[in-house]
Amino acid sequence: MKARRQSAILDIIQRAPVKSQEQLRKSMRARGYDVTQATLSRDIRDLGLVKAGGAYQAPSQLVSNGQPSKSALQRALGEQLLGVQRVQQLVLLRTGLGHANSVCAVLDQARLPEVVGTLAGEDTILVVTPDARRARALVRRIEQTAGGNAGKALRDTLR
Repeated sequence: MKARRQSAILDIIQRAPVKSQEQLRKSMRARGYDVTQATLSRDIRDLGLVKAGGAYQAPSQLVSNGQPSKSALQRALGEQLLGVQRVQQLVLLRTGLGHANSVCAVLDQARLPEVVGTLAGEDTILVVTPDARRARALVRRIEQTAGGNAGKALRDTLR
């Protein structure tokens, strides 16, 4: 049942832009799936769906030659990243509530050379790098990709 439901979700988002979970829930209901918002949230997370350009997209829709396009990473960070902070070789990314998993999926697919691994919560991503030097380089890359305002936004919220 879960596999069929998730397959239906992928089909729906590939056929037309889906901008909200409520819109997705209604589309699923039209196909005979009576799903709750919690189930949709889990499916979105499990499928690694990302909001890009305001609509849900599967990670496979964002990749070319096995890696996400720069614009996919740029969109995900630009739209959802609220801040970035570094502690030694660890980098902490803050996102909007409920967006850490989707941003993390795009970040993982980017296979950035500075990243050893990632771990996502609801609004926080922990990125592990090999050393402090590469963590600093990653912070610069993320801030440039996101438009440079992420670090400032986080500092402002922490005051």
